[in-house]
Amino acid sequence: MKYLLATTCLVFGLGAMGATASAAECGDVTIANMNWQSAEVLANIDKIILNKGYGCNADLVTGDTVPTLTSMTEKGQPDVAPEGWVDLLPDVVHRGIADKKLVSTVEALSDGAVQGWWIPKYVADAHPDIKTIADALKHPELFPAPEDSSKGAVFNGPQGWGGTRVTAQYFKAYEAEKHGFVLVDTGSAAGLDGSIAKAYERKQGWVGYYWAPTAILGKYEMVKLDYGVPYDGAEWKRCNTVADCPDPKPNEWPKDHVETLVTTGFADRAGPAMDYFKKRSWTNDTVNKLLSWMTDNQATGEQGAKHFLKEQPEIWTKWVPEDVAEKIKKAVE
Repeated sequence: MKYLLATTCLVFGLGAMGATASAAECGDVTIANMNWQSAEVLANIDKIILNKGYGCNADLVTGDTVPTLTSMTEKGQPDVAPEGWVDLLPDVVHRGIADKKLVSTVEALSDGAVQGWWIPKYVADAHPDIKTIADALKHPELFPAPEDSSKGAVFNGPQGWGGTRVTAQYFKAYEAEKHGFVLVDTGSAAGLDGSIAKAYERKQGWVGYYWAPTAILGKYEMVKLDYGVPYDGAEWKRCNTVADCPDPKPNEWPKDHVETLVTTGFADRAGPAMDYFKKRSWTNDTVNKLLSWMTDNQATGEQGAKHFLKEQPEIWTKWVPEDVAEKIKKAVE
């Protein structure tokens, strides 16, 4: 192979060699297409950039966090997990990296995935003294409960979510009931979204659990409350995440590490495409706004990817060389 490339270089020049080597090294690539919006659009962005910019033959395969990362470690497939929530499967990921089965290329979300309690920005602007969860709980009158306006409400997610469990523990830890609040079970993701939309439409107070990146936070400007205390990992594991623990303490909600993971086999053959994966990172704010556009336009992951590549070259052109960027721009015109 080295001899053939050297010959190509002599005959056709460095430029032709670079293009040939890139396509040959990259070859067939399988990209995990996870079943949530931010992961879906990122997988489609990767597919377009690899195929149109680097001459790969990339395809999407259906995936989810646990089976995908386990399969990558044990079977070497798929080649790429664009949005790997490693904190959901830390032992598998750490073992895969230690055993040289996996390579972590970049923090897909540069500012980490964020969970916590939020209030609308118009409430934060009108009450600049409200910075923390404890501050908000001093004002039940600003966050009226839907069934009893004499009480405040903390809106929670549906049963079965990890964030719902932690929020219930925080409700106890910060003694919200003593401050005149009730914990509202919204019943579903749609119910939680609807409670935010309703509050925004009426310019009412709202406080409760949410996370980023999401379309809702791209559409409705929210401010995350501080926790008033530093993160205590032991306490988080002992009680904040355990549903029946009776004595949770106030604690900071840690950010989730969301990384792009590739198999060692792909990393070894990817050539210039690996440089892309080492740079391809974006912020929650960028993703929130893109997801909001996708939701409003009922766009697929592919449509969202093309929209992003057309409308925000100032972001993605930093991930690739200039000649690669030009190929991608022409492909999505």
